[in-house]
Amino acid sequence: MANTATAVHTKGAVHEFRGMRTIEHWFQVPLDHSDASADGEQLTIFAREYTSTEHSAEEALDLPWLLFLQGGPGGRGNRSTSLSGWMKAAARSFRILMLDQRGTGLSQPVDRHSLPLRGDATQQAEYLEHFRADSIVADAELIREALGSGPWTVFGQSYGGFCALSYLSFAPQGLEQVLIAGGLAPLAGPADQVYRATFERVAARNEEYFRWYPEDRSVVNRIARHLEQVPECLPDGSPLTVGRFQMVGSFLGGNTRVHGLHHLLEDAFVPTPVGERLSDSFLEQVRGIVTRAPNPLYAVMHESIYAQRGATDWAAWRILEEFPEFHPSAQEPLLTGEMVYPWYFDHDPALVPLADVAEILAAKDNWGPLYDVVQLARNEVPVAAAVYRDDIYVDYGLSMETAAAVRGLRTWVTADFHHDGISDDGEGIFTRLLGMVRGTAADEG
Repeated sequence: MANTATAVHTKGAVHEFRGMRTIEHWFQVPLDHSDASADGEQLTIFAREYTSTEHSAEEALDLPWLLFLQGGPGGRGNRSTSLSGWMKAAARSFRILMLDQRGTGLSQPVDRHSLPLRGDATQQAEYLEHFRADSIVADAELIREALGSGPWTVFGQSYGGFCALSYLSFAPQGLEQVLIAGGLAPLAGPADQVYRATFERVAARNEEYFRWYPEDRSVVNRIARHLEQVPECLPDGSPLTVGRFQMVGSFLGGNTRVHGLHHLLEDAFVPTPVGERLSDSFLEQVRGIVTRAPNPLYAVMHESIYAQRGATDWAAWRILEEFPEFHPSAQEPLLTGEMVYPWYFDHDPALVPLADVAEILAAKDNWGPLYDVVQLARNEVPVAAAVYRDDIYVDYGLSMETAAAVRGLRTWVTADFHHDGISDDGEGIFTRLLGMVRGTAADEG
């Protein structure tokens, strides 16, 4: 990744609380990294540094940097109020940099309010072409140099792992070691293969869930039939359709969170003078699950994270035809996972104004590469990846194909966790991956 640009760096506030020290960092980077001219448009990127107060402020300056790349797309860096989980383990020997990837958090966020500043839908789409993993990696390299860091450690969760693979492809000189949790992306092929595998794994997870809670099968059916007959609205005024209700299947991607689905469903109905209706408690919880208000880029850019050259053309919606058990009209509809459908942009108030730009991006057929398979095949950076055998979001089979294509990548394959494993045992997972790249921990679990 040839880039002669530099990032202007400004430090912000410093705070200490609960054994943790935070420092705010602001950077100016090019919108388009292929245009490093001084008069090119700039973006403001925000990141927050976390260190443990067990190290004095002076001692912390000598710690090596660890960059955390969050899941997404469209997810801002974690806002932590204490050093726990993987951050507790990392803070023993690193300065953690929690990046708000461009378009998220405080890094010039993109939403229905700000995006129209770019112009019409075509101009908005042209702007968003610069918000994929390759641009995030280029930002990270300029930030690393602005901080005066040598090659640093990168820890990528989910989509953050996809970004880490792009980093290994285009700027390996900036990396000392890479840790990936649930984030080995397919290096080639259409998005169709991703969603075909996703539907298969989500179907299996539905089956597993309804074995645990057989009574919930009838509850899901009952809610679906109710929604076909009785108009229900979420607290934001948007309609709750069967398809939107199926999105509560996001619980299925969790290790312990999956059991929270049962608690959601048990609150579904309440008696009223006009018959049974969905309860306010249930509707409020569902609103929090189905809205993309906190991260609209997740819906707008989601399929583009798999796009290389050809158009995605709403891959999940097309592949759905192969899995009629997921269709809202099915007699016993299954709950869905992370798929994004075009009708999301008809119902979600945060997405309705973005429908045209989403259509343009879905039809775009000249995306650039996200990975360099030749570079990955000759990789020299130590890499360790946790691969979750039953992950419904990042397919095990596709992950292992990628692992085999990256020279020297060590995998820890485990069925002990699902996609959100670092939320359950972040300290253990991080420690093991770090030990693997350092040669002190075994691969297979």
